[in-house]
Amino acid sequence: MNDKHIPAPLGYIEPHAFKLEIPADDQFLYKVMTIENLLCSITDNYLYFNRVDSYTDSPIADPNDGLQLPKDQPGNVASNFLNAPDFTAANYYDQSRGRTYACCFSMENSDYIWENYSNGSVKGKVCVVFEFGRLRATLNQTLQPENAALINNSSSCRQIFSVNYGLINYVPWETHQINTELLANPIDYTFLKDEIRFHREKELRISLSAPGSGKFALNDGTLIEFPPCLKLSFDFRDAITNKVIQEILIAPVSDSDFLRSELSKLRIESA
Repeated sequence: MNDKHIPAPLGYIEPHAFKLEIPADDQFLYKVMTIENLLCSITDNYLYFNRVDSYTDSPIADPNDGLQLPKDQPGNVASNFLNAPDFTAANYYDQSRGRTYACCFSMENSDYIWENYSNGSVKGKVCVVFEFGRLRATLNQTLQPENAALINNSSSCRQIFSVNYGLINYVPWETHQINTELLANPIDYTFLKDEIRFHREKELRISLSAPGSGKFALNDGTLIEFPPCLKLSFDFRDAITNKVIQEILIAPVSDSDFLRSELSKLRIESA
């Protein structure tokens, strides 16, 4: 058996853009956050991504996020890889799901997102308004694989995640099927949700995904475990200056004095 490590493939910038519905550059995106999480994100300079099989922390979370459609499952289980007959397409999709992360926004500043997201905070909640085109350009620059690195347990390794942007396709979950002629691309499942439960989200999703086959190891041979979340480098101060962030809206019942005071400490003055 050949134990020689093969360098992991570098991630790509929008490799599946042709398969996804992408809004206009001037589209505003709305992300509701607790005031506490916003301040942490600003202080530590990150955008928070959840692994798509880890959305279980609220009553409106989707336990099927990124999962194969029920109608696709039998065909996927019956499809084997030629050089690995014990590894099915279903196994591949499950493994891909466990290596895929998402950061989610809404296309609309709706009552639905204000009422259903980021509840339970002592200080209240805000809605950060992004301009899609500027956000997309900023993240694509950050994720250029030749210039970026993945930090794993304080060790730096190759940037293996591909980034994609797209609107969620809302479908009748129990009866929809997409593998009737060809097997689906894993990205298809990442951008599908049940239309009955989730259509009011009007979600635009940014995904980060690593290949669903093989294993990833550090130079010392330690296997990489994909954590439930990732923090992608993102400078909120620069984003405000460069109009990536258009404004920060605050809920009427939130502690606006506290927020303004804390933002001032971070050298961000409210208009």
